[in-house]
Amino acid sequence: MSQTAFDILMFLGNNPKYKNARDIVEIRHIKANLVSVNVERLVQEGYLTRQAVEGDRRKTELLCTKKAKPIIERGQQLQKMFFEKLFVHIDDNMRKAFEEVMQVISKNSDEILEEKE
Repeated sequence: MSQTAFDILMFLGNNPKYKNARDIVEIRHIKANLVSVNVERLVQEGYLTRQAVEGDRRKTELLCTKKAKPIIERGQQLQKMFFEKLFVHIDDNMRKAFEEVMQVISKNSDEILEEKE
């Protein structure tokens, strides 16, 4: 599985409120053609299914299948282990400050990207 395909599965698995390719493009900032190719491959390989959005025949939602579940769970375990190791010797106050700074950096980077468009 390519890194992009894995990223798409992890994004959908970690963020169930996002369900379409456009969300992946806009939030993960992955090029639309890469999302399209990888989503198609994930559907063909049985990791994702497409479901029509009720009331809008042009839109489809992407849903993770049972086949994707072990990959997502393993990815989440790796994410958890990584963050536990990353934050060793960092107390709750320092971690909270770090998370607040990262939120501001994320907002600033989104604004920079919007300026480019």
